[in-house]
Amino acid sequence: MTARHRDPLAARIASAGWDWPAPDWPPPPGVGAFATTRGGGVSAAPRDSLNLALHCGDDPAAVAENRRRVGALLPSPPVWLEQVHGREVVVLDAGNVDAARTTPPRADAAVTRTPGVVCAVLTADCLPVLFADREGAAVGAAHAGWRGLAGGVLEATVAAFADLGVPATRLAAWLGPAIGPGAFVVGPDVVDAFCALDPGSSGAFAAGDGDRRLADLYALARRRLAAAGVVTVAGGTQCTWSDRDRYFSYRRDRATGRQGAFVWREPDRGGDGV
Repeated sequence: MTARHRDPLAARIASAGWDWPAPDWPPPPGVGAFATTRGGGVSAAPRDSLNLALHCGDDPAAVAENRRRVGALLPSPPVWLEQVHGREVVVLDAGNVDAARTTPPRADAAVTRTPGVVCAVLTADCLPVLFADREGAAVGAAHAGWRGLAGGVLEATVAAFADLGVPATRLAAWLGPAIGPGAFVVGPDVVDAFCALDPGSSGAFAAGDGDRRLADLYALARRRLAAAGVVTVAGGTQCTWSDRDRYFSYRRDRATGRQGAFVWREPDRGGDGV
């Protein structure tokens, strides 16, 4: 986030000594968003220290404390997802959010118009994509590993916004920390998964050893978002694999934690949110 776009949330994060990134989009009115790094928590190695995932072998008490620390900056407990590398999108509102907090929905994206509801995704090389209506009326988050990206999770998320009355041209998207184009080695199956529907995707794959290719998740995501009508896209500069001190990376370490990305509409003035 540039100095021009700093806000009270960014100041609180900085004052706590955390180097957590925030979207460098021009901030939509009444929208909060940030991502975490691996720093600032209590988990032991190799999931040190701010692991937010319960499914990767960490001490549940440590994860609970890590989530409590993040939650102190949020208007309500985030809705975690049971991420499956698919394209399912859950629409969160006052009628289903309590149940979703109790039983994480099996989905890879979430959108909401409801103030105070926090959409969240967990990653450790996959691409987190945060969305906001530039008028501040809706927000969302998507987990886009290569399978979900090839399968259309971003397009499905944009379609869910359209169902909420927010056209693609009104959306801003932020590409959070993910494995970078110099580190993501893939095989012909991954290239084929993208190029079968979009031959122009071939430009996002650089030559590697033998039949291996180096995939640029950021470039692939930008192509998908542009095709879906999203014209405002920020981020896409941080590599989880190469920045060992700052980010968890499953491909680099296997036994590791997960960082999170969060977005929400601020609760209505005078209300408690959801």
